[in-house]
Parts: sequence; C-alpha cells; structure tokens
Amino acid sequence: MALRFEILGRFNRARAARLTLPHFTCQTPLFMPVGTQGTIKGLTTDQLEDIGCQIILGNTYHLELRPGSQLIDDLGGLHKFMNWKRALLTDSGGFQMVSLLHLADITEEGVTFQSPVDGKPMLLTPEESIHIQNNIGADIIMALDDVVKTTITGPRIEEAMHRTLRWIDRCIAAHKKPDVQNLFGIVQGGLDPVLRDICVRGLVERNLPGYAIGGLAGGEDKDSFWRVVAQCTAGLPENKPRYVMGVGYPLDIVVCSALGADMYDCVYPTRTARFGTALVPEGVLKLKQNAMATDERPIDPTCSCMVCKKYTRAYLHCLVTKDAMGSQLLSYHNLSFMMRLSRDLHMSILEGRFPEFVRGFLRAQFPKGDVPQWVRNAMEVAGIDISECCASAKCHAPSIQEQPLTIPVPVDADGVVQQN
Repeated sequence: MALRFEILGRFNRARAARLTLPHFTCQTPLFMPVGTQGTIKGLTTDQLEDIGCQIILGNTYHLELRPGSQLIDDLGGLHKFMNWKRALLTDSGGFQMVSLLHLADITEEGVTFQSPVDGKPMLLTPEESIHIQNNIGADIIMALDDVVKTTITGPRIEEAMHRTLRWIDRCIAAHKKPDVQNLFGIVQGGLDPVLRDICVRGLVERNLPGYAIGGLAGGEDKDSFWRVVAQCTAGLPENKPRYVMGVGYPLDIVVCSALGADMYDCVYPTRTARFGTALVPEGVLKLKQNAMATDERPIDPTCSCMVCKKYTRAYLHCLVTKDAMGSQLLSYHNLSFMMRLSRDLHMSILEGRFPEFVRGFLRAQFPKGDVPQWVRNAMEVAGIDISECCASAKCHAPSIQEQPLTIPVPVDADGVVQQN
C-alpha cells in the first residue's frame, strides 16, 4: 500500500485528513481537475501549482489511444511526460461504457471499443486497464468496473454490480506496482441500497488502499444521489479515503463532504468556463450576458486569484465572446475557486467551525432561504443545523422521507444565477 491516510479533524461524518501519496502529500476534502490527455485545457502545470492543485486526473482510455501508454512509460511516466511533480490519478476507462456506449460492447471478458480515432476495435479487459495504468504511473489507479447509468433499472444494474466485484479480483491480480501505485475499487449498484451494500461489503473484504463511489452524477434525482453517498460512506472503512466520482458542483461537494466523502473530480469547472461562466460564492456568473459589458468589478471581489486581481468583468465579457484567452482565464479562476473551496472545507473541519462554514456557504448560494429540500434532508443526516438558512416557512426540521422540491433558478441584473 503506497498511501497513508491520517484523519486530522472531524465533525460528525465530515473529515479533514492528510493523504500522503508517492508524489505529494494532500489535504482532504479535495477536488481533482480532469486532464483527459495529460493536460488541463488552457493551463500550464506551473499555473495549476500556483492555485494549489494537488491531484490531476488523467483518462486511461484516451491516453492509450493517444499518445499510447507504452510511449509514456518509455519517456519516464506521465508525471515526467507532462512535467507535473504532484499527484496523479487515472481512471480505468470504464466510464466510456456510458459516454461512448454506441461504440462499446460489454462482455465478461471486458469492453470492446470502436476507436473514435481510426475505427479499429480495442479490447479493454481488467488486466489491460491495469497494465496501461501501470505504464502511465499515476499515484492512484482505478479498477475497471461495469458502469451503467443510474437512471437504468432492472437486472442490468445487478449484473453490473456483480461483474464489478468479479473484475476487482482480476485487477488486483494484474496489478504489478502496489508498492508505488494505489488501486482503488469502485462501488456500483445503481440506486438500489441492497446492491450497494453487497458491493461495499465485497470491496471492503479486499482491503484496498481506497474506495470510490461510482455510477452517480448521471441524471439521477438529487435526493437519490445524496442517499447513495450517505449509505456508501457509512459502510466504507474510516481509515481509507472515499472518492465520489464525477462530482464537481460546489454544492454537491459541500454536501458530500458533510456526509463523509473526501475526494471529487469533474470537468464542470473548466467546461463551464469555456461557455463563459464563472464560479462565484453566490452560484455562477454568466459573463456573456450584456450586463457584463460595462461592469468594472472583478469576477469575485473575495477571490485573490490572478484573474480577479487583474481583470474586470467587462474585459472578460469581451474576451469570452471573441477570444480563446477568455476560456483560459475563466478556467484559471474556476479552478482557483475549487481549490479555495477544498481548503476552506479542510480548515473549517480542522478548526471546529464546519457547521458555520456550511451555513455561510448556503446563505451565499440561497439568500432568499430557498435551500432545496434534498440539501436540508442531507444536512439533517449529517447532523448540521441549517434552519437559519431556510425561509421562515420552511424552517421546520424536515423528515428525510420528504420528496425533493423543484426550486426555480433566478438570474439577477448582474447575471448571477443561484445554483440548486
């Protein structure tokens, strides 16, 4: 096992920890930006260090297609190849079962993909996924799992969960570098609590270095989302890191951290930047809106990132509608926002003020008190009183059996959208 996970502070389920990996010592909770082919679009590795990025995620499937894992290995591994001295995590390629399903055929042997580059078939087995990830050399590597959308029901969910457990044993057997790379298993089971429990117990029996909660953030309702996270974190070991895959909305990260999760990844902060949208404490700021054209304020007056120090909303409005530099600057700001959120989560737990941090976060996001029902339900389970953040008519302590409300999303004259 090539990691050490030390819990430094907690509030009920929430934990602040030190995660020591071969290439870097990280603080959790943490967010990992996605660099599909060894790069975060528009940003240098020096810039990522400057904003406090701790782990970058690379995609096994895409890296094997181009430039190829053997070449990466021959050139000294992905850290050296991309000039990144901190930690890396590679996914298994399993997510492409969902995102590229029209190009994939799933069997017990593995997944046969039709390459989007040249159309040739590519068989990804658990053994091959691990071999590729061993070549790439990331600090954390992910087991190949059978991924299905959480919106799917019926026997396919159970089949995928049991196959995921069978494949983890093949991954463990194929892993050649356990002394320098940490293999994480992935909990599957859809929205079925019985299947999730079977998968959690099966993976815990394998005594892996860490565990991920997979198959979420794929269109399921938010009430189901948080319940699965709460169930899985409750069943996973206290002394191992817990990683909720594909989660990148700030609100989701705050809720999942309150429920005991430690790690997150998503393309959302950089993808939304390319559409001219900035992350701010109140939600999001749409810089393409006409109201931005004469606004001389920074994106976020409370942010100390280079973009907020040097550029106005008006200038960025001009860029995002005409110039690629706009998406680069917004990507820098958005990832800075996510790194600051990670630090704030860590420090607030460490300093014993996590409930106050959560309430302040919710007041900024929902100034009218219209905190979504699913958030209130989740916070009740997390043991955090947020009644003062809710509108007076909704200040009752909610039953976790209540159904989530659909909250309209207002846009004010400044172009700020409140997220829910």
